[in-house]
Amino acid sequence: MVKLLAFSGSARKGSFNFSIAKCAAEGAEIEGVEVTTIDMSEFNMPLFNEDLEAESGMPENATKFKQLLMSHDAFLIASPEYNSGYSAVLKNAIDWASRMEEGEKPLQAFRGKYAAIIAASPGGLGGIRGLVPLRMLLGNIGINVLPNQLAVSGVNKLVNDNNVVSDEKTIKNLHNIGRSLAEAVLQSKK
Repeated sequence: MVKLLAFSGSARKGSFNFSIAKCAAEGAEIEGVEVTTIDMSEFNMPLFNEDLEAESGMPENATKFKQLLMSHDAFLIASPEYNSGYSAVLKNAIDWASRMEEGEKPLQAFRGKYAAIIAASPGGLGGIRGLVPLRMLLGNIGINVLPNQLAVSGVNKLVNDNNVVSDEKTIKNLHNIGRSLAEAVLQSKK
């Protein structure tokens, strides 16, 4: 069974990016893949520091996150844009998960896997500027990033009071991203 991990690069309560990650994940589920959706606020990690790693080893939440990455075939990543880049939460989690532990191959949590990237913002650009460096980072660590991506602008007007995407056109577009990711991974397994 193909397994997909969906998450946001935000740890903020009521994160719009977490909302769109969950919506896009529904599209992947329609294609028959198993989806795990996680909230990064539950994986609080210290800033990556090799001295801390040497002294204490991998932090517990970093280990949990890395194990989730390793047990999934693909990632659906929704990243907020901060100053034309991806979030520090996302970068820090990737930095911890990139550390090679005994018995592992380099970048084992990432190499050869697939990802779809999306972003959301109340602003007019929808976080698109942050997807460019995110695509580069993910490619550099061996992830096959799908060419299609989605930036949802004005997202604050497209979710309901429960922070669930409620705009039909946006739901369709997000489901299509999830479906595309599922199809790419399923095709790679043939």
